[in-house]
Amino acid sequence: MDEKLKKLEERVTLAHLGGGEKRIEKQHAKKKLTARERIHYFLDEGSFEEMGVLVTHRTTDFGMEKEIYFGDGVVTGYGTVNGRLVYVYAQDFTVFGGALSETHAEKICKVMDLAMKVGAPIIGLNDSGGARIQEGVKSLGGYADIFYRNVQASGVIPQLSAIMGPCAGGAVYSPAMTDFILMVEQTSYMFVTGPNVVKTVTNEEVTSEELGGASTHATKSGVAHKTSANDAACLEDLKKLLDYLPQNNQETPKMHPYQLGDEIREGLRNIVPDNPNKPYDMHDVIDGIIDEDSFYEIHKDYAENIIVGFARLGGRSVGIVANQPMVLAGVLDVDSSVKGARFTRFCDAFNIPLLVLVDVPGFLPGTDQEWNAIIMNGAKLLYALSEATVPRVTVITRKAYGGAYDVMNSKHIGADFNYAWPTAEIAVMGAKGASEIIFRREIMAAENPEAKLKEKEQEYADKFANPYRAARRGFVDEVILPENTRRKLIKTFAMLENKEVESPWKKHGNIPL
Repeated sequence: MDEKLKKLEERVTLAHLGGGEKRIEKQHAKKKLTARERIHYFLDEGSFEEMGVLVTHRTTDFGMEKEIYFGDGVVTGYGTVNGRLVYVYAQDFTVFGGALSETHAEKICKVMDLAMKVGAPIIGLNDSGGARIQEGVKSLGGYADIFYRNVQASGVIPQLSAIMGPCAGGAVYSPAMTDFILMVEQTSYMFVTGPNVVKTVTNEEVTSEELGGASTHATKSGVAHKTSANDAACLEDLKKLLDYLPQNNQETPKMHPYQLGDEIREGLRNIVPDNPNKPYDMHDVIDGIIDEDSFYEIHKDYAENIIVGFARLGGRSVGIVANQPMVLAGVLDVDSSVKGARFTRFCDAFNIPLLVLVDVPGFLPGTDQEWNAIIMNGAKLLYALSEATVPRVTVITRKAYGGAYDVMNSKHIGADFNYAWPTAEIAVMGAKGASEIIFRREIMAAENPEAKLKEKEQEYADKFANPYRAARRGFVDEVILPENTRRKLIKTFAMLENKEVESPWKKHGNIPL
């Protein structure tokens, strides 16, 4: 009996080491951490409590009864990150390629159920080749059990996914339903079907990196919200992200200590160029408003004509949605609208106030946009902001033209406060285009049409290309000097802290998907 206990103890120890010393050495050679090393790096030292360490699979087909590993390819449990409770699971690629079995799925479901009951974030460290084919439909059922829990947890607790190795087939759909996806460059992949299947079906030659690498999903598909250079950097990014979020939808994000002082930011005074056609970097505006070095950008390399991310303002966590004049003049298009809408809905679900910075000349015209449903996709951003009940504040820095003015958190769709800089231009369209339409006959009849156009353009600009008409109608609450923006926003968000909205009862809305 003692000998049996000794052998069991050795196998449990190997399970704790992620499958044995040789496997660990092999992973280190590739500069990847093992599943257990990832968890211990991610959580506060000594805080991890593991669940289900002695679980094994139940399959006897295809000689599987000879391949028994404690934990069955996934490490699950709970611990703390900066003192805050989180639940975590890490798939172990060294055990059957991290493939999901019936018991593997049960372990993940158990930890997800606990996260929901307790009200704490769930973090998945994904490294799986997909369903374990030796188990057939049982593994597929396991995936469905996880998917269902992803949906039930959506908007209730934060769900974060780190893709830390190849994930294929069903392994990609659970992360897709979580709130944020982080990927590791060069070592992680996501695709429904791999390069070999693609070649067989479509005859396309493509590498794993090209098909579903971190760069591909960060720049082309928008599936990845952030990429990291290696495992350790990815886990650090997860920790930073968690710091901006509450534990669940019944709480507000943690307020960081902050001592108010002279909040005037002179650097904002001349940031908008005198020439209305000259771009500037909205990141500079963001940095001039928020607490120092507190911006955590989401989707940085995707749909760059809009910026989204978390920051702190007077110690308070806020979500920022901002047009980027440096890219496509800051227009709204299909991708930027979806990007902004998804981020907005996350912030609203988890009680994170929204700051919207506006410099938008309108929606991007063209057949490509129309045929790719800019109408439907643009409506997603409009819907998301109209639906949001968290404190919502807008600052118009320059252009706010056409329907894009309405969409970008205008007073008309429920914004609590709208401020404008003196450089703001609020109109149906730019002065030149408007003049060509309004004064068309007069310009054509003039001896010098070009000079007449410039005259009428200036006339229109003097009348409409400023924030004061909108302010007189109450569409803008106040025209503020740029350098006063930070001070004004800190006071405004503090005032709105206890905002409550009673919405009409509904099962759920029907957002234009």
